[in-house]
Amino acid sequence: MPKQTKYKIVLIISTILMAIYFGWRLFFTFPFKYGIVAMVCAVILFACELVSAIEAFIHLLSSMNPVVPEKPDIPLEWYPDVDVFIATHNESTDVLYKTINGCKYMKYPDKSKVHIWICDDGYRQEVKELAERMGVGWQGLQNNKLAKAGNLNNALAHTSAPLVVTFDADMIPTRDFLIETVPYFFLPKMKKLKDGSWVERSEKEIDPDYKIGFIQTPQNFYNPDLFQYNLYAEGKVPNEQDYFFREINVSRNKSNSPIYAGSNTVISRQALEEVGGIATGTITEDFETGIHIQGRGYSCYAINKVVAHGLAPDSIDSLIKQRERWGRGCVYSLRKMHIWTNDEMPLASKISYYSCQIYWWTFLRRFVFILCPIIFAVFSIPVMECKPWELLLFWLPSYFMFNMAQQMESGGIRTNRWSNIIDTIMFPYLIIPIMLEALGFAQHKFVVTRKDRVIEENNDVRLAVPHGILLAFSIISLVLSISDLIKYKAFGSIIIIYWLAVNAFALTMAIFFMLGRRNMRMTERYKVDLPAKVIFLDKTYYGEAIDVSEEGLAISLDEPALVPEGIVRIHVKTHHYNAHFNAKLVYATDYAESGSDERKYRYSFIITDLDEANKSQYYQLIYDREPSLPSFTDKNDSLFANLADNFAGRVEGVNEQKRRLYRLDINRELPEKDGKKAYIYDYNYRYAALNWSRDIGSRDREVIIDKDMVMKCKFVRNFDDNRALYKIKNNQDLVFNEKFDEILARWDLVG
Repeated sequence: MPKQTKYKIVLIISTILMAIYFGWRLFFTFPFKYGIVAMVCAVILFACELVSAIEAFIHLLSSMNPVVPEKPDIPLEWYPDVDVFIATHNESTDVLYKTINGCKYMKYPDKSKVHIWICDDGYRQEVKELAERMGVGWQGLQNNKLAKAGNLNNALAHTSAPLVVTFDADMIPTRDFLIETVPYFFLPKMKKLKDGSWVERSEKEIDPDYKIGFIQTPQNFYNPDLFQYNLYAEGKVPNEQDYFFREINVSRNKSNSPIYAGSNTVISRQALEEVGGIATGTITEDFETGIHIQGRGYSCYAINKVVAHGLAPDSIDSLIKQRERWGRGCVYSLRKMHIWTNDEMPLASKISYYSCQIYWWTFLRRFVFILCPIIFAVFSIPVMECKPWELLLFWLPSYFMFNMAQQMESGGIRTNRWSNIIDTIMFPYLIIPIMLEALGFAQHKFVVTRKDRVIEENNDVRLAVPHGILLAFSIISLVLSISDLIKYKAFGSIIIIYWLAVNAFALTMAIFFMLGRRNMRMTERYKVDLPAKVIFLDKTYYGEAIDVSEEGLAISLDEPALVPEGIVRIHVKTHHYNAHFNAKLVYATDYAESGSDERKYRYSFIITDLDEANKSQYYQLIYDREPSLPSFTDKNDSLFANLADNFAGRVEGVNEQKRRLYRLDINRELPEKDGKKAYIYDYNYRYAALNWSRDIGSRDREVIIDKDMVMKCKFVRNFDDNRALYKIKNNQDLVFNEKFDEILARWDLVG
């Protein structure tokens, strides 16, 4: 049976069962005889259930027979001029370099038609110099009062290409970005024949009302997002935005309501001019601009092909501020545009955008779903009145089928369990902002999402307080419900127990999320398989680069090599890029590949010298690829696996489960402040292995690294009678001390 046919059958059955369920809920389950408090709680719960079902149903319906445009083959001479806008406010030149570099390598039949512009409303001299050095344009803007919209509108006023590409400062396009997007703008002029070839339409065949407004591609990330990283799931689940860009936004093509997300987008200049440029007076200028373009009769499409990658926020504060801006901007724009009375929007688009509006109330609904079983179990306030068999008869089948429909629709990208986890993490910090926005208390300040990478402990335990309180009440409720089940054979408690257990799991994961996880690298490392050479003196060793980063790489050789600890020459290449540079060996080991007993030899290098030409090629070698993060949820991902991963990953010790800290073998004697001697065996920025004896015991130690530089060591445990593990109490001071880095380099460490 075809997948779409099976999906339709499941959707029809789940819709019928859900209609029966809500009919039963409406007419037979309200607790009238239990007083006003019970009735208020019951009405709120029913409303939340109904709105959740409506939102899900709108999306499930739009996913049936999705509209996915085919990219036409067009003559090379048709490719028009394109203005590429890289919007920047305060991002570093290091971040901008990678994006500009990626843009310069984009394929195009006539590269002279591609005009790259840095749109800098910070009006920074260093950004202007970067643009000049890299041979791209610079549009500086001073005293910008209109945030990103003002920045882009300024660039529009000084350029003229018929197509405009918008990139955020951190979004690095692949070399195929333009080739994979520009041809869609010629769909009105092209048609596909039965033999699969594309030909130009005759004048009579061209529909003058069919014109393309924008093509939105996914916003993908080359680093794990916070949900993946903080929850030790970067190897098991896709990033949180994948589901929206690869499934939800594509399904919105059907109602001509895909969302313009501000980056990784190609837009018709004519469409922008007709709507007066990028929308101002809103903190989500991209979202509102897209609606205006669609309202002018332009057909807009989201495609699921990933052709650019950016940097996901890696601080919880940045993530919360980003989502608050998205939510408030969406609610504000839709309220301002009066979608239900807007004559420019067809009914299908109105319904689609209404689902956007009610999505942002998900977080209030999540709070209600967590609170209701607690109210029943702890305070004996019934939120519905029914017999256990009725609940099993009406709720269970509809719940099962609706979940099946949602899982089929998600295409393996997202599970309901992960949706609940994410919503539970975010709800305490989005409910009030969304409510304020809905009541007309608008936020006008545009908050730029932080785009730089930092080494820090990514946590804020205070943010877990709401989750902790609710988890405590959920556990109390579980104990009471289990007690009722045992004492009174109250089998209705089974449903409450299940409900509470699901909530307790999500709350536990939310607390894990807020506890965070330390970033130990300023740049990401990517698994690769590329031809590589190690050259020193008159010797050349051939192998494969197995992982790469901006700072270094690891090369695998079939045979052991006497690679010196000094400088060697590295050559690594792909089909499109070729880089040569000097590097220094920092680590060597042997290993066996999975499923094989054959030993190989891994050599890890730090890059010491990378000239401009090779840097350009090497960065493309790193970033012009599919990230090695998952695209689909691992089949072995489960509730128990999630808990096990987090408990194991947080055990105190030198090694993290998923991301191991660099261990540097020091083997050096250094003085302590009390006049004794300390022997440091190894060190990994957070911990050190020092000499130990029973006389030393569990006292803290202060090891003198240099004049005015001390490593403060707190005893953790002893390994044996001679060595002990110590936690570095002032590790942040050392990590960010350039002099400390110089000392490590002088010691010629192997780690």
